[in-house]
Amino acid sequence: MHAITIREYGDPEVLEWTDAPDPRPGYGEVVLRVAATAVNRADVLQRQGLYPPPPGASEILGLECSGTIVELGEGVDDRRVGDEVCALLTGGGYAERVAVPAAQLLPVPAGVGLVAAAALPEAACTVWLTVAMEADLRAGEVLLVHGGAGGIGSNAIQVGKALGATVAVTAGSAERLEQCRRLGADILVNYREQDFVAEIQARTGGANVILDNMGAAYLERNIDALATGGRLMIIGFQGGLTGRLDIGRLMAKRATVASTALRPQSVADKGRIVAAVRENLWPLVENGTVRPIIGHAVPLREAGEAHRLMEKGGTFGKILLTA
Repeated sequence: MHAITIREYGDPEVLEWTDAPDPRPGYGEVVLRVAATAVNRADVLQRQGLYPPPPGASEILGLECSGTIVELGEGVDDRRVGDEVCALLTGGGYAERVAVPAAQLLPVPAGVGLVAAAALPEAACTVWLTVAMEADLRAGEVLLVHGGAGGIGSNAIQVGKALGATVAVTAGSAERLEQCRRLGADILVNYREQDFVAEIQARTGGANVILDNMGAAYLERNIDALATGGRLMIIGFQGGLTGRLDIGRLMAKRATVASTALRPQSVADKGRIVAAVRENLWPLVENGTVRPIIGHAVPLREAGEAHRLMEKGGTFGKILLTA
C-alpha cells in the first residue's frame, strides 16, 4: 500500500507519500480500505517529534478514519467484509489501509457520507468521554469551550447544547465566533480582545465545566472562571506543559482539575468509550442534532498542505485527508 511517512522530524515538508507494508489484522482486528482520515493536533506534534506513538502503535500518523472493511482477523464475528465504518485509531490513518480493533469501529451514521464520517471518531469520543462521562455535564449548567472553532470545539458546542447546557466559547475572530454561534454557542468571547474570566463570571457566575486545550497558559485563569464545584477538563497543551496552581483557590471553589487522553488508553477502555458514544451520541448524529463540521478536504498525498493549514489556523472544524 501507500502511506504518508515522516522522513525526519520537522516542518510539513517532511511528510512523504511512500510505499509501506500492507497491514494484517491481529486477533479481534479488521483491515479497512481508507476512504478518508482527518488531521488532529496530535499529528502535528508527532511530525515535530514531540508526541511519539504509544508502544506497539503504528508509526504512521492518523487517529481516525472512515472506510470499508476488506479483511477480518480471527475472533471477529460481528463484522462483514464490505461494511462501511468509521474508526478510532491509535495510529495508521494516513494510509490506503489500516488495521484496527473491531471494538473501535463505529457504523457510518445515517445521513452522513462515508468520507464525512472520518471527521467524527476522535472528536466524538474525546468530547463524550470528557464532557459527558467524566465531567458529568448536566442540563442547566455552563460549559466553556476553549478553541470553539476547532474540530473538538465545534463538536463540543453541539454536544453541550444537546445535553441542555449553556455553552460559552472562546475564539480569535468575529467570523469564527459567528460560526460558533450558528452551531448553538450562547456566549461568545474573542480571546484577543476580551478577558474570558471576566466575561464568564459576569454573565454566568462561573463555568461548571471547562473544556481546555491550552494547558499551562490558561491554568490560573481557568480556575478563576470556574463556578463553585466546577470541573476543569484539560485535553491539550497548546499553551505549555507547566503552570502554577493555587491550591487555596482550587479548594475554596471545591473544584476539580482533571485531564484525559484517548490515544494511550487500552483497547478495552477505548471499546468502552466507543460503545458509549454509539449508544448515546450516535442517535444525535443520525437525527442531525450533532453533525461533523468540515472546513477543508485535501487529498491524502498532500498531507503536508493539510498540516500547513492546521498550523496557520483559520479553519473552522476538521481538516480531512481523502483517499
